[in-house]
Amino acid sequence: MSGFTLSVLDQSSVASGRTPGEAIRETLALAKHCDALGFRRYWCAEHHNSASHAGAAPEVLMAAIAATTQRIRVGSAGVMLPHYSSLKVAEQFRVLEAIAPGRIDLGVGRAPGSDGRTAFALNPNANQAADRFPAQVMEVLGWHGDGLPENHPFRSIVAQPAVDTRPEMWILGSSDYGAQVAGYFGLPYCFAHFFSDGGGSEQAIAVYRESFQPKPDMLGRLAAPHPGLGVYCLVADTEAEARRLFRSRELWRLKRDRGLYLPLPSVEEAEEYAYSDLELARVEKMREAAMVGAPEQVKAKLEALSAAHGGVAEFAVITHCHDAVARRRSYTLLAQVFGLREGGVAMAAE
Repeated sequence: MSGFTLSVLDQSSVASGRTPGEAIRETLALAKHCDALGFRRYWCAEHHNSASHAGAAPEVLMAAIAATTQRIRVGSAGVMLPHYSSLKVAEQFRVLEAIAPGRIDLGVGRAPGSDGRTAFALNPNANQAADRFPAQVMEVLGWHGDGLPENHPFRSIVAQPAVDTRPEMWILGSSDYGAQVAGYFGLPYCFAHFFSDGGGSEQAIAVYRESFQPKPDMLGRLAAPHPGLGVYCLVADTEAEARRLFRSRELWRLKRDRGLYLPLPSVEEAEEYAYSDLELARVEKMREAAMVGAPEQVKAKLEALSAAHGGVAEFAVITHCHDAVARRRSYTLLAQVFGLREGGVAMAAE
């Protein structure tokens, strides 16, 4: 198989016993670490009203990361467009391009990244806003250089600041809908595989490829589909250590699936938890599907996942781990086992 590209997805997860402020600072430190390792991109997620994740404003985090890294692309995964004005998003990312020209990604999604009440707090028109997602994608592209349609009421407005570069726009999603939007606009698409251990991912990537309309002559568009997967990986020096560290995520996922968005428990908290038989069965399924283990084991799993999706072009790796040192080590081992070349490209398998 050919080599694929490795990037990073960070939710700025809050760890039990540490504060949300510490989670943000851990993100800044991890971004510099992954910049040095050779990963292609560093993407910041957007979540609201959650005790699990501190990243409520990816565009702010991106500015700090862009100003303190050297070569890695910095992006959102994503900005939830229905919460915001298209013009405001376009201008935020023009400012980011001024900070780090040619290194900015604008990943956008339609999901709220929160509960329903919070969605209305962010936008009182939340009921109708999601239906405008394709129109908002068109508007953001328009303000980044495509231009708005002649009959658009805001056609005469110029997004500021005027900069020479434009962000690379991605559509993010966990359903066929986002895949179709990305295909229609000729944009790259990333499926959130980690949301549901990959449920629906193969179909969504297939829909994206089938619906893709090449637009090579338009700024920021593609001549061929570029699919990606947001995947959870945890790598340690030994399989036993990786499995031990994974205990934190196992318990967190059990709670999340019950609607409880809590800080990530420590390994010790997970080991002390009294699991029911039903929970133990659920954990066993998680372990079977998880991309967790020693470096060569995780490498083989990612290569198999790429092949199962027809040679997916890129992985955005999320490592939800209570131990910040172990999380950095996981990314280090992943970079080493794939022999990352310039731009985060993994060496091709023999």
